[in-house]
Amino acid sequence: MFTGLVEELGKVKNISSGAKSARLTVNAHKVLLDIKLGDSIAVNGTCLTVVAIGDSWFTADVMPETVERTALSGLKAGDTVNLERTLRVGDRLGGHIVSGHIDGVGKIVSKEQDDNAFVIRIQAGLEVMKYIIRKGSIAIDGISLTVVEYGRDWFTVSLIPHTAALTTLGIKKTGDPVNLEADVIGKYVEKLLDNASENQVKQGFTADFLAEHGFTL
Repeated sequence: MFTGLVEELGKVKNISSGAKSARLTVNAHKVLLDIKLGDSIAVNGTCLTVVAIGDSWFTADVMPETVERTALSGLKAGDTVNLERTLRVGDRLGGHIVSGHIDGVGKIVSKEQDDNAFVIRIQAGLEVMKYIIRKGSIAIDGISLTVVEYGRDWFTVSLIPHTAALTTLGIKKTGDPVNLEADVIGKYVEKLLDNASENQVKQGFTADFLAEHGFTL
């Protein structure tokens, strides 16, 4: 579990591709301080398992499912990535609950400055947009942000200068892909409503159902 608060910017040292998978090596410093083999690090919001560690780098394997469903496949040596270690019990939850499991890949369609803020518009598919609400939480490349406005297939977020300076969104351009993870609470609510609806259909309008809901005595 993560918070969406980026700890440092890393640099892709090397990425090697298999038939469907990849192996990613990233230069880093802060996130390596207490890391060990088998620990997880979020790379652009994607939870990856550390399989090798050096003095200033770590390596993670990227399975075919992750390659297919995230923007990690487009990375190349020299690219900058957002890095965050997992949340520890007792840490402040300064962002929101982020699982590191990407729901979809969006695209930056505009980036404009508004006084001291940067307003970024992201185009996204239904798999993400169905969870978007105004003032709700969204993780973009692992960065915990608040939705400002949204439409059928887009939403906007606003960055303060601090966030722009310390994350990849400060350097990304129009047309660049981004990993998106919707707020997990919305997913659980959706599942509960789906289950309730299925149970009601199975139960049907029996005498007990009508009595329970006040239609009969």
